[in-house]
Amino acid sequence: MVDGPELITVGQLARRVGLTAKALRHYDRVGLLAPAVVDPDTGYRLYGAEQVAPARLVRLLRSVDVPLEQVRACLAKPDDEAAIQQVLIQHRRRLQACLDRVRGDLHRTDHLIEDGVTAAMTDQDTQQRTEGAAGDERRVAVDLFNGVWRLLEQEDRSVEDDDRMLHMAHASRYHWGQVGAPVNLSRGEWQCSRVYCVLGRAEPALHHARRGLEICRAHGIGDWDLAYAYESLARAHAVAGDKDQARTWTEQALAAAEDIAQDEDRELVLTDLEAIPAQPRFW
Repeated sequence: MVDGPELITVGQLARRVGLTAKALRHYDRVGLLAPAVVDPDTGYRLYGAEQVAPARLVRLLRSVDVPLEQVRACLAKPDDEAAIQQVLIQHRRRLQACLDRVRGDLHRTDHLIEDGVTAAMTDQDTQQRTEGAAGDERRVAVDLFNGVWRLLEQEDRSVEDDDRMLHMAHASRYHWGQVGAPVNLSRGEWQCSRVYCVLGRAEPALHHARRGLEICRAHGIGDWDLAYAYESLARAHAVAGDKDQARTWTEQALAAAEDIAQDEDRELVLTDLEAIPAQPRFW
């Protein structure tokens, strides 16, 4: 067997860096982290002491599901902190887009439940004749609301896309104000706040978050809408750089989440709270 003071076994490396031996063998097979030596007689994988740091980097990046190809790019320049940070920033954008996609699908599903599948499948001319002006305005509000989600789901938006997203969020909230119930108004305010957060504009994000919470309180709206009203305030304060207020409102959101009836809705709120920028998970 190959031996040497600077070589360690796959099990020893696994214990030192917090990976499993199975994971290390997998990373060898895919060419991500090959051992320094493979014993020709036994097939044992042996690693050099200089591979401990790269293995730890792999563990950290994979712990937040950074794709293997991006991990490989980081390993090519392990001392380039700025490059690794860019990989993480891009990965966070992908995760946020995925989360927004799920959140958007949930809202679109709510509209299908409220309006009915048959109504959604009916052609627009028939809807206009049967529903009248109010139904037409509701449909515009829904279409704009869903359009904002589609833009939020895009990982690479242009400046023009950002402008369109912002104006559509406000337009949707306006139309909900004409024909919607209080819960639609609170969700419209939440969406406006989220868009401003995505654009890094804290002051209007805080304004719309506060309005959303005010509407919930004024009309006795609870469950996940109330939890999300708190979430929007936590996120907006985080964007503003106020970590103490972000944590305070996160704690309010966590308390409200305990009263959410559906487990899936509660999990979605908790997932959104974990995505608040610059706030490590403390619960």
